[in-house]
Amino acid sequence: MSFSGLKELDHGINSANVWLSEVMDKLDVDRHKAWRVLGAVLHTLRERLTLEQIAHLGDQLPLIIRGLFYDQWNVVTNNKKLRTRVDFLSRVRKHLKMKEVNVADAVEVVFGVLMHHPKGEIKKIIKTLPPAIRAFATARQDPFSGESSLAWE
Repeated sequence: MSFSGLKELDHGINSANVWLSEVMDKLDVDRHKAWRVLGAVLHTLRERLTLEQIAHLGDQLPLIIRGLFYDQWNVVTNNKKLRTRVDFLSRVRKHLKMKEVNVADAVEVVFGVLMHHPKGEIKKIIKTLPPAIRAFATARQDPFSGESSLAWE
């Protein structure tokens, strides 16, 4: 089904719907909350990255998700020294402003979606994060799958 009549935009909408559905299913939240969760985690991750990493990650995100990733970005607030799990979760909580969603679960789910979809740069970027934050990427890995989501190591 064509939403806009533009192939690229329709693909972006379809991809965004897939991402939102994954967040909704794994966190048992509605579409609006899933969008807010996705934005809060992506914004916190963006604040932790270098400008080069932001550009590389943004380039791999679906069109609509890319817009969310860059939404309200101010280069001056970039490159925060979020090194610990607590620091990262506190920052996500500040962006999220929702008490009914477990912040640690939200981060794990969004990192899982990131690991599942864009191939390439996201794995390189996650590898550069401090171990406490990098651990979110494997927290929900299926122990019976037989493969690591960080198999590049």
